[in-house]
Formats: sequence, C-alpha cells, structure tokens
Amino acid sequence: MRIAGHLGLGVLGFVAGVAGSLVQGGWFPLGVLLALGGCAGLFWGGALLTRTRVGAAAPAGGWLLSVLALTVTRPQGDFVYAAGAGSYVYLLGGMTVAVVCATLAPTERPLFALDQRTAR
Repeated sequence: MRIAGHLGLGVLGFVAGVAGSLVQGGWFPLGVLLALGGCAGLFWGGALLTRTRVGAAAPAGGWLLSVLALTVTRPQGDFVYAAGAGSYVYLLGGMTVAVVCATLAPTERPLFALDQRTAR
C-alpha cells in the first residue's frame, strides 16, 4: 500500500511538472508563482500524508522527470522553456522547494496526536 501511494505521488508530481511548465511561460510573473505554489503544496502534502521524507521526494522525482523531458529541444526546433528569467526561476525554484520540503518533512510526530490526559 505504501509503495502504491508513493507511485501515485510520483505520477501527481509528473502531472504537476507538465502543468507548471505550461503555466509558468503563459502568465509571467504570476504563472511562475502559481506553478511553484502548486509544486510546494504537492511536495509538502506528500510529506504530511506519508509522514516520511520519501513522501516529499516521490512527487519531486516525478516533477524532475517531467521537467527534464520537457527541456529537450525537438528536431523541429520546438521547446517548452524559453531562455528567460521565468523558466530559470521555475526550474531552480522547483528544485529548491523539493529539497526544503524533503528536509523539513515532519517524520517524528503523528498527524493527529491525542493528548494522553484527554484520551482516557
């Protein structure tokens, strides 16, 4: 069950990477903020949901795979990322958000902690 959850988070990360890649170039500068906010929400949500660092790393890995696949220039000359500030902010910002979420993942405490005095 845990592996399926991490695979699902990886697929969501891949989809978020494709969507963020399209949005960041369309509505500069708000598109970059929207795309990074969506990535941060997904990475942090994965960490909270699974209570592991892998929960943040799985969607980050899917995001990275989609971003790397979209940076390749096709033989026809088509590409998704223009050589501009917005593209670089999205790529570097997404990597930074992934590392921060994986580092600060709340692994020690449970999601819903009950006070022992009120649980009786």
